[in-house]
Amino acid sequence: MLDHLGENLARLRGSKGLTQEELGHVSGVSVDTISRLERGARRAIRGSTLTALSGALSVPAAELLGMRAAERDARGADQLRRAVHALDLPDFAEPADVLPLERLAEATGAAWADYLAGRHTEMLAGLPALMVDTRRAVHATEGDDSAHAAGLLATSYRLAAGLAGRLDLTDLAAHAAHRALQVASRTSRPELDEAAALRYLAWTLVRRGDYAEAERIAVRAAQRLDPGLLAAPDPDQVGVFGSLLFNAASAAARGGNPDRADELLRVAAAAAVRDGHDRTGEAGVFGPRVAGMQAVDQAVRAGEPDRAIALSRRVPPASGSVPAFWEAGHRLHLAAAAVDLEQWNDAIGLMEVAAGLAGQWARVQPLGQVVLAQLLEHWPSRRPSRLSALVPVYSPDEN
Repeated sequence: MLDHLGENLARLRGSKGLTQEELGHVSGVSVDTISRLERGARRAIRGSTLTALSGALSVPAAELLGMRAAERDARGADQLRRAVHALDLPDFAEPADVLPLERLAEATGAAWADYLAGRHTEMLAGLPALMVDTRRAVHATEGDDSAHAAGLLATSYRLAAGLAGRLDLTDLAAHAAHRALQVASRTSRPELDEAAALRYLAWTLVRRGDYAEAERIAVRAAQRLDPGLLAAPDPDQVGVFGSLLFNAASAAARGGNPDRADELLRVAAAAAVRDGHDRTGEAGVFGPRVAGMQAVDQAVRAGEPDRAIALSRRVPPASGSVPAFWEAGHRLHLAAAAVDLEQWNDAIGLMEVAAGLAGQWARVQPLGQVVLAQLLEHWPSRRPSRLSALVPVYSPDEN
């Protein structure tokens, strides 16, 4: 995946008239690391290093990497797969030191921000190194520090599961979720981290088509959290609880039980109203608006476009933070409903909004590709210019 990193780094550095020493001074990256990268002697790179170098050169990280969209480059998963399987990265650009927990926490937060923004290219480049770094910290520290490091490692595994699932690497996603589950017992919040890992596992099982097992896992994990929510509500627990119910509802709906799905969504909606805030956290995304969007999406999946449009009018505005890719997914489902109702121009507008909200994320969504195909079939010739502009977004290989 990073075969062209060294060549691009040297070329871009030269175009700015910078020596390796000057780039090192501006970026804060050691000259030794820059030299290793440019020579091609090392290819694995920490996300913080990638960010520092691309920032110093004033170019997007994807340009520095010289990568096609991550979802189109199968080689991009090689380093991720090695890291998930607990194999070290032999071509680490940086020294094999143990980073301070503060730096690891910052790197984990940056990876989560990339996940929220749908920056898959950056995640594929930096997440493997993050897993290796946090694993080193777990083994090199003791007591509370080790538990803290384990929490960061569990988070990195969950992000790997989410990224692999988005790229349709479901076996790798399931393995990463199981890794997160194994590490959960060593963190400072084992019950919460276990539930969060099970959320990702259930989501992965839905994508694999194992609906009954996904629903069983998600419901049981939510039930174990529920008593704690009633006794002392915690934002992270509320987020995991609601997300587990969303996963269970999705599994029930896809497994042919829409009534069960509606029941689970009603429980989730009641918890969201009781909490009153939309929350975005790595452990879970949940709140009144999110619950409302889930009800709309479920109606679309159930083949009830009229009901979906009606429900969409009752979705409340955000009372907190809602990720862009959630908002984008909601628009894609509404676009599917609009196509079913032959509201063609509305569908185009919704597809445009989804692409504007989370472009990298939207382009890998099968639903977006299906809706685009339906729109193209409706306009086999003399396409509206707005529709033609969507083709490279949702179907880059289309001529």
